[in-house]
Amino acid sequence: MTTNLLNYDAKGLANFCAEIGEKPFRAKQLLHWIHQTGKSDFVEMSDLAKVLREKLSTLAVIESPEVISDHTAEDGTRKWLLSVGTGNGVETVFIPETNRGTLCVSSQVGCALACSFCSTGKQGFNRNLTVAEIIGQLWLANNALRVDGYNISQSGRAVTNVVMMGMGEPLANFENVVTALDLMLDDHAYGLSRRRVTVSTSGIVPAIDRLRERCPVALAVSLHAPNDALRDQLVPINQKYPIKELLAACQRYLPAAPRDFITFEYVMLDGVNDGVDHARELVKLVHDTPCKFNLIPFNGFPGSGYKKSSSDAIRQFRDVLMQAGLVTTIRKTRGDDIAAACGQLAGRVKDKTRRSTRALAAEAVK
Repeated sequence: MTTNLLNYDAKGLANFCAEIGEKPFRAKQLLHWIHQTGKSDFVEMSDLAKVLREKLSTLAVIESPEVISDHTAEDGTRKWLLSVGTGNGVETVFIPETNRGTLCVSSQVGCALACSFCSTGKQGFNRNLTVAEIIGQLWLANNALRVDGYNISQSGRAVTNVVMMGMGEPLANFENVVTALDLMLDDHAYGLSRRRVTVSTSGIVPAIDRLRERCPVALAVSLHAPNDALRDQLVPINQKYPIKELLAACQRYLPAAPRDFITFEYVMLDGVNDGVDHARELVKLVHDTPCKFNLIPFNGFPGSGYKKSSSDAIRQFRDVLMQAGLVTTIRKTRGDDIAAACGQLAGRVKDKTRRSTRALAAEAVK
């Protein structure tokens, strides 16, 4: 059985090299060839001995998930649907901007947290992605964009920023996500700074503490409500880790963070969480937490049951936060014509939680 080298960070590659009788320095060479040049054919790795290249060709592979579909929106946003086996697929989105290229990476097939406004959550949950399936999204995107001649970074790679904001809850797949993060940060692989790699979480408090100790990158928290009663409905994990505990974890994270603030993401739902009173409640809630707010106009999908807040409501909400001295931005909707916008990623999920089945049964009883 061959080994997929995309599953290994520097330490893992060094151990693999030792197992096949090779010196540890070969791991750095392999990191360079795999992640910096995007090679998958060992024959092309010219500074490796011919005997080693032949050995690797029999023992290992470099395989990212297979592309099922590849669509580009009118605004240049590009979305790949990737096969991860047994009929499952995940989605990866590249967002080009003037001075950077951001890749939104998935960490799970579906999501078990069931946030009520998220298309991924509506799909149910199948499994965690492997390291190769996570880092393979970055490997594949860089290669595809290189072929298209897209390059805005000095490194020669198109992707300058990575956000773990695709399908799934990253901190629920902790070890595989952190190994992938290590590769993103490794100077022999992608060489991204901690400030340019963001993990978004719905609020798994113990895992936030583990991330602080293990790999403190930029942190974004899906808040979406100013109080527990409303957040319990929108983000069910809040019932286990309520807002007070979540904010305490954010405070603990800050001393190790690459930025001196936490980003709070807040999806704007018409008549649900978008009132001026909600904004004032938020101001009181975060008064002692260094933070910025990213207001996200809701991106609809069939059966969501929610509507996007009006532009006026979003502006009024923003103004309350900004008048209180909170840095606040309104996220520009990108890629919505190909269902690549925030909250729209659905992929193909064979739901082991049977959430969809239960939902249909509940609807039939009404």
